[in-house]
Amino acid sequence: MATVERRFPGQPTEGRALPAFLWVGWRWISRNPAVAITPILLPFIFLYFLSLISPPRLLPLEVLGAMLFTVQNIGSWVLGDSAMWRIECSLEDLFVASPLSRIRYLFGVAFSNLIAMLPALGILAGLLAWAGSHHGTPLTWVGGVVLLLSLTLLWILFSAIGIAISSRVRTQREIYPIGNLTFTILGMLTPLYYPITALPAAWQVAAHFLPATYAALLVQGVLGITPASPANLALDAGLLLACTAVGLVLSLRLYRWGER
Repeated sequence: MATVERRFPGQPTEGRALPAFLWVGWRWISRNPAVAITPILLPFIFLYFLSLISPPRLLPLEVLGAMLFTVQNIGSWVLGDSAMWRIECSLEDLFVASPLSRIRYLFGVAFSNLIAMLPALGILAGLLAWAGSHHGTPLTWVGGVVLLLSLTLLWILFSAIGIAISSRVRTQREIYPIGNLTFTILGMLTPLYYPITALPAAWQVAAHFLPATYAALLVQGVLGITPASPANLALDAGLLLACTAVGLVLSLRLYRWGER
């Protein structure tokens, strides 16, 4: 029986994909710092105008919304990168032919784009701590853990949605219109920057069909920004987990890995 000779004996053959994707993300912002500035601009535009028309006590809620919206927008960047690599660079064919699975490819692209979003999230986290201490809702360690877990779940979910949509995009001209339209609409329909009670009744019902709604309700309740009972918080946490699991499974089923 023929055997395959290792060309580079003694060199590791596993565990290198994720560091490589992280390096891609770092090189992206190190060579073009404007990439790290772009994710900050849109949330801060919302925060600026909301600070002019809303009560100051809602500032912590609005900053939380900016953080959730920023993580949700990673899905649009994952869509753009994955579609570009497939359509223009034919790079996805190389990954398909390699031992890399589609799950590892998904998390690789997601981690790469997360690196570019970290400066914006760091600035918003500092602003949240400042706003909470000045408006009676300080960021506790429990609230910080819940916030981190909620951001992680949204990152996984919307990265999966982005990569699933990317496999259905046929031309380069469709990438950014479809990505911006999809994730901007999802962000605007979700009560991220305002309490859900501020919405009309019909809109509140519609918002409960969007997973980011449960992340917003959960984090707002845990931090004491909006009133919530332990039962409601547990329900929101369970629904957020369920939405993430179902969305991940459906996205991977819709994702065309190595298909034309």
